[in-house]
Amino acid sequence: MPIASINPATGETLRTFEALTDAEIEEKIARSFDAFHAHRRTPFSQRAEKLQRAAELLESEAEKWARIIALEMGKPLKAGIDEARKCANCCRFFAENAERFLRDEIIETDADRSFVRFLPIGPVLAIMPWNFPFWQVVRFVAPALMAGNTGLLKHASNVPQCALALEEIFRRSGFERGEFQSLLIGAKQTARVIADSRVRAVTLTGSTRAGAEVASAAGAHIKKVVLELGGSDPFIVMPSADLERAAQIGVKARTVNCGQSCIAAKRFIVHEKIYLEFECRFLEKMRALKIGDPLDGATEIGPLATAQVLRDVEEQVKKSVAAGARLVLGGEKISRAGNSAGNFFAPTILADIPKNSPAYREEIFGPVALFFRVRDIDEAIALANDSEFGLGSSVWTNDETERKRFINEIEAGQTFINAMVASDPRLPFGGVKASGYGRELSREGIREFVNAKSIWIAESKTSGHQTDTE
Repeated sequence: MPIASINPATGETLRTFEALTDAEIEEKIARSFDAFHAHRRTPFSQRAEKLQRAAELLESEAEKWARIIALEMGKPLKAGIDEARKCANCCRFFAENAERFLRDEIIETDADRSFVRFLPIGPVLAIMPWNFPFWQVVRFVAPALMAGNTGLLKHASNVPQCALALEEIFRRSGFERGEFQSLLIGAKQTARVIADSRVRAVTLTGSTRAGAEVASAAGAHIKKVVLELGGSDPFIVMPSADLERAAQIGVKARTVNCGQSCIAAKRFIVHEKIYLEFECRFLEKMRALKIGDPLDGATEIGPLATAQVLRDVEEQVKKSVAAGARLVLGGEKISRAGNSAGNFFAPTILADIPKNSPAYREEIFGPVALFFRVRDIDEAIALANDSEFGLGSSVWTNDETERKRFINEIEAGQTFINAMVASDPRLPFGGVKASGYGRELSREGIREFVNAKSIWIAESKTSGHQTDTE
């Protein structure tokens, strides 16, 4: 079946691509494996020079890349430009810091010399989603290439032009043909790539279901996997918070990328003392959002990326209201200028959400804010942790005692105090529980796909005493 690029704002099919044949997949894997043996021997300075050129292309042609993103998955143009620039910053960060992150670590033992050396492992397959079609890829490939690995990209099937654009960027930057390649393939073909002995590891950003399937397939072949999966992030507001600022950032945190973000604020957990005031401020700002064509620079909310995503959000909201949730705002698909083909969903607020509703347990991947009222910090923490997910968390308080408790007790891969959750190349990124395992970005991220090799050197027969126990 062809791989289609469809404009989510209009329903128009932009381009179609045939999936790679088995022979073409074999050729690309072989090329990646061969390229690895040469690339791993290149100095860090040479890799960094190429990655800096990639940063320049991402930044100088940001609007070009943003238009591709907007047309394929509906991200507003300004947000797409910001995404391309963030990718450029990520490339620069690893170009400047990878050698330091992977420097030998001296360990004092009974040996004359002993240390840990971090060596590349080979081709790494990245299975990436459509919601941040450039950023998700670059935050994998920049550290992977700097570590001396090669990359194979299986991108989401609805963003093939983004996948090919990324390959173009790295090729124009000077990376060899086999060092980073996009594979336009389907799910069944992906299983074959995972099983191939030349592919040494897999990283996936996607749903919990997809993560479980990929982890199982990779585990059957004893391969390292990093998983960044779904999230239902809490956004907790306490009485000492700046409510106007919290509401302003809260709306942004919920509606970034039209709510299609794993680390978007989804569950707004608000102390009863300030609940009504916060809900009022939040409602006012949600109503003011400009919905429209993603190619219009003034648009804040574009369409959902696919018709299936739209159907899923509609169903979750409908079932939650039927279960007793209070609809404060929105809650339905919207048409623009008589055009019902676009995947537009109104910014929505649900409150008084019962435990037996989809909104309480499931991740809603759209502009739907879920409001909960709590009596105290204990109830806030308990509710925040009452989820299978544990990706990010945002807490709004100016009370130092509360901050310490939230930092220590919320089950999440990151906690942001008085700020929205965001990925940053300088900090490790990942989750706990059903949100995945392993880390991306920072020193921890680049070390996920290397061989931390222990080196023990005895200079003479009489030195370097060691026991014979394992």
